[in-house]
Amino acid sequence: MIEQWGRKREILAALAGGQFVSGEELAKQAGISRTAISKHIDALEDYGVEIFSVKGKGYKLANPVSLIDEDQLTRSLNHRCFYFDELPSTNAFLLKHVHELTSGDICIAEYQSAGRGRRGRSWVSPYGCHLYCSMYWKLEQGMSQASGLSLVVACSLVKVLQSFGIEDLGVKWPNDIYLNNKKLAGVLIEMSGQADSECHLVVGIGINISMSQSQGDKIGQAWSDLSANPSCPSKTELAIALQKQLQQDFSTFEQLGLTAFLPRWQEVDVFFGKQVKLLMGDNQIEGICKGVDESGAILLETDNGIKAFVGGEISLRSAT
Repeated sequence: MIEQWGRKREILAALAGGQFVSGEELAKQAGISRTAISKHIDALEDYGVEIFSVKGKGYKLANPVSLIDEDQLTRSLNHRCFYFDELPSTNAFLLKHVHELTSGDICIAEYQSAGRGRRGRSWVSPYGCHLYCSMYWKLEQGMSQASGLSLVVACSLVKVLQSFGIEDLGVKWPNDIYLNNKKLAGVLIEMSGQADSECHLVVGIGINISMSQSQGDKIGQAWSDLSANPSCPSKTELAIALQKQLQQDFSTFEQLGLTAFLPRWQEVDVFFGKQVKLLMGDNQIEGICKGVDESGAILLETDNGIKAFVGGEISLRSAT
């Protein structure tokens, strides 16, 4: 662990109780000056950790910060686990090292300086507040085999969260996960290789665990997190369960394709049977959502019958 992060982790551990702790006490525990404590606090705030500072009382976390237990993570999984305090992007890290990886290897970072979502959007990634995880998988039949895989990932996420007792979950085509009708998690799949031969696949997942209001204000849509849920697992437990479920579901997908997952998708599809609109550049199509087909395309019932639509530049919205 880089020394600067060791100090910051000590400060976060001292503040984990949710009470104010004086700068003097923090300095004593860390064996450094109060000036150094102040600099580390400022740096943590730059990384998105919201900390209250009150003269005469000290410092207090505005929201809980949950860090991965690296020992528990590596003991619980039979694959390599790359864990960092800070990375530009967990997806980018795995894509850079695909020739050294085996299917099921994962990368987790507490902070991403260049986290990405679909269609080039940034993914707000404050330190220690959420789960930022990527998993590597090799598809022997090439990129063409990956059609519909993002829906499988969404189904995996829902199954894991439900296993911890979390309810009121839903999915929105192609791969957004909702809690109480607000976005909880997103998926970004990136590939390298050939269309009809060996293909390297990296699946990036971001799950909101404890969002501060100031960080939430940076997000241009309604969001949710797991902080108020009494069934919320530790971030480490969530990461372990997610890797195992993804590995199981990816193996099933390779053998049976997306067909095996269509009932799971339809069960939690937030738009199934509802009036929706598809935005495709300057074009807009309205109809009733009829779920998805075996290729992962969304099905819309229009005046001209049921049509299938698929593509990275399509956005799905409610028509009401």
